[in-house]
Amino acid sequence: MRQDRPVGELLREWRHRRKLSQLDLALQADVSARHVSFVETGRTIPSRSMVIHLAEHLGVPLRERNRLLVAAGHAPAYRHRPLDDPDLAGARAALEQVLRGHEPFPALAVDDRWNLLLANAAAGVFLDGVDPELLEPPVNMMRLGLHPKGFAPRLRNLAQVRGFLLPRLARQVGRTGDPVLSALLEEVREYGGASGPVADGPADIALPIRIEHRGRELCFFNTITTFGAAFDVTLEEIAVEAYFPADAETARHLRGDVQ
Repeated sequence: MRQDRPVGELLREWRHRRKLSQLDLALQADVSARHVSFVETGRTIPSRSMVIHLAEHLGVPLRERNRLLVAAGHAPAYRHRPLDDPDLAGARAALEQVLRGHEPFPALAVDDRWNLLLANAAAGVFLDGVDPELLEPPVNMMRLGLHPKGFAPRLRNLAQVRGFLLPRLARQVGRTGDPVLSALLEEVREYGGASGPVADGPADIALPIRIEHRGRELCFFNTITTFGAAFDVTLEEIAVEAYFPADAETARHLRGDVQ
């Protein structure tokens, strides 16, 4: 757990990230602006409940709420365990069922840093043929998708995908302040390649992903599902990406109807 700065500085950083004034935060949290000022300048050390209260109104992720609590001299409030922890066996089984249930179409679960946690058999459409070094754990799907030795060379609309993913990752960095994500953003930017405009996807709601796979061009769009788990960092940070065929030919091919 990092404890590199006082809790007041960290809270002020989150307030700035959310583009709120001290008065804005005070009104939202139903506390006095004077108290917010005293907390941020270090004149007042907030109680455990006040840290959680302010973090809630600032939309601070659970991982960073623990950091705020430790910086204020309190114990962390939110559990953080690996997905293979026995206490999370039920959650893992549920995720595996969701992924299997999406077959024969690809689906995978990633953490908030884009590291692959679980995938169904159909996700091999993305993993086939990439450099083995990129498949060394932890497999990062953002890196895998944009790296020249990943599946980027098989993306027929790579510029469009870059134009969608890079701003999305930049917004995530701005929202979370995560230095790991910031480093990832700088890394994938250095891969080079043009970023194109994000064109309308199926039904104008999603980015199409056109990928060459074993001599065929497959077209997908995806949805992202997250799970709110108010007292568990691991579960809060999991996202399930489910890929759907964007045309009838892709659907037939994945169902085995096309030879």
